[in-house]
Amino acid sequence: MSSSAFHQSQRTILLACLAPATAFFLAFWLLPMARLLALPAQQGWETYFVVLTHSRYLTSLVNTLVLSLVVTALTLVLGATVGIYLARTPIKGKAFLVSLLTMPLSFPGVIVGFFVILLGGRQGPVADIFQQLGMGRVTFAYGMIGLFLAYLYFSLPRAIANYTAAAEAMDPALEEAARTLNASKWHIVRDVWIPQLAPTTVASGAVIFATSMGAFGTAFTLSSKIEVLPISIYNEFTNYANFALAASLSIVLGLITWLVLFIARIMTEKK
Repeated sequence: MSSSAFHQSQRTILLACLAPATAFFLAFWLLPMARLLALPAQQGWETYFVVLTHSRYLTSLVNTLVLSLVVTALTLVLGATVGIYLARTPIKGKAFLVSLLTMPLSFPGVIVGFFVILLGGRQGPVADIFQQLGMGRVTFAYGMIGLFLAYLYFSLPRAIANYTAAAEAMDPALEEAARTLNASKWHIVRDVWIPQLAPTTVASGAVIFATSMGAFGTAFTLSSKIEVLPISIYNEFTNYANFALAASLSIVLGLITWLVLFIARIMTEKK
C-alpha cells in the first residue's frame, strides 16, 4: 500500500470514529443551545434583558449572586483552615476523618435540604427550643439562612478535600527557608502558603460559586420564602409554560457561571 493510500485510510478511520461524537455533540449540545438562544426572540429582543427590567427577576438574580458569593467566601476560609490543619497535623485515623468530612459529597441536594428542615424546620429541635422559651416556633429552614447553611454544608467537603491535597503537596523547603530568615507566622502564611494555595483557591472558588448559582434540588426543597434564579426558571418553564422567559433567565445564569469559570481557568493557567 502506498503512503498516500495509507494516510487516506487513516483519515477515513478517524472520521468514522469522530462521527458518533460529532452527532452526539450536534444533537445534545449545539442544537439545544441554539434553540435556547433563539427562544427569547420570539417575544421580542427585550426578553433577553428581562432579568434587569423586571423587579421580581432582578431580585431573584441578586439573591442568587449574594448567596453564592457569601457561600463561596466562607467555604474557602473554612475549607482552607480545616484542610491545612488536616494536612499538617498528625492525627490517628486521619483517612477515616477525611472520609467523614467529605461524606456530604455523596448526598444529592434534596437530601441536604431535608437535613436543614430536620434541624430548622417547623418540627425541628430549633423550633422546639424557641417554643419552650415562649417565642413561638421560630424556623430558619425555608429562607436565606436555610439555603445558606445547606449550600455551605454541600460545598465545604469539596473545599476541605481540595485544600488538604494542596497543603500536603506544598514545598516544605520554602517554609523552612522563610523560618531561617526569621519570618513571622503571618509572613509565612502571606508569602509561602497563600501563593502555593492560590491555584486551589481560584479553582475551588469558581466551582463552588458555579455550583451554588445553579443548585436546584436544595433550593427547590427550601426556598418557600425566598426565590433564587433556578427556581424562577423552573416556575416559568413548568408552572407557566413561558419557555421564552425561562430561556432568557437560563442564558443569564449560564453566562454568569461560564464567565466565572472562564476567568478562573485563565488565572490558574497564568500561575
